[in-house]
Amino acid sequence: MHQNVNLNLLRSLKVLLEECHVSHAAQRLHLTQSAVSRHLSQLRELFDDPLLVRDGNELIPTPKALQLQQKLEHWFMALDGMMSDESFAPQHWRGEFVFSSSDYVAEYILPEIIKVFSQAAPQATLSYRLWQPSLLSQLHESGIHLASSMSLDAPQGLSSVQIGHDHSVCLMSIDHPLAQQDALSIEDLLAYPHVKIMGGGDKDGLFESALNELGRKRRIALNVPFFFAAAQALCQNDLLLITPEHIARQLAERYALTYHALPIALPAHKYWLTWHSKYDLDPSHLWARTMIAEVMKRVKGSISYDSES
Repeated sequence: MHQNVNLNLLRSLKVLLEECHVSHAAQRLHLTQSAVSRHLSQLRELFDDPLLVRDGNELIPTPKALQLQQKLEHWFMALDGMMSDESFAPQHWRGEFVFSSSDYVAEYILPEIIKVFSQAAPQATLSYRLWQPSLLSQLHESGIHLASSMSLDAPQGLSSVQIGHDHSVCLMSIDHPLAQQDALSIEDLLAYPHVKIMGGGDKDGLFESALNELGRKRRIALNVPFFFAAAQALCQNDLLLITPEHIARQLAERYALTYHALPIALPAHKYWLTWHSKYDLDPSHLWARTMIAEVMKRVKGSISYDSES
């Protein structure tokens, strides 16, 4: 049976799994719908699996199909590389690269990324999207090529590299009643209302979990999407913000703010650059993610970077 497999069949399978729609796949492959349907029948026989099953008006890939899809992405990428006589040159690249991060990275690091990207790849397009943890399971569908995110462990089922680590502190106004204390207690932290950053990922979930284990609860007085709004609120009110130290340090340099260590030990924040594994061998992606990692290491005031990355 395996003697009947050919490149056209595998390419049809790749496109079918990307589109999950026979007629759409036929358009991309420049084939008739009946020809693609025959290919699907042959592929089902070849792999002894339905590959795509109907769910209402949609075709849903089977677990076997999802396994094959990942292998096909790598295989065709490697094949395209073998067929190309030219190495990747960013100055000739005309594609788009979509980068996603928190608003902190957008404000303090993205400008340098844009500078390097536009100089090295003047014909390409760099697009930015605000990161949300819910996008982690949607990288394939979202169109995001690379995400800067924070989590305790490497994101499952995706490719990633840990670029650094950090720990949480308590940020407040320099005029806050707690600002001049040498150390803070749990009672101090719970005596005042807190600000929570809603955009760009979880910044204080570790602290919240530690409080829950102690049977304690803080009051959230303000939910805001961005650090700029949080900094303004802290300057004008007796509020507290639990945030990674590198962010607190950068904000304290720009605003009338100060920060203190927390009275409870928390696991370190770990920072990752994450992407869908289909881009592992893509030359343009490799260049862009390497460049972004180097810029993030270089920019003043950013995280503590891992020496091995």
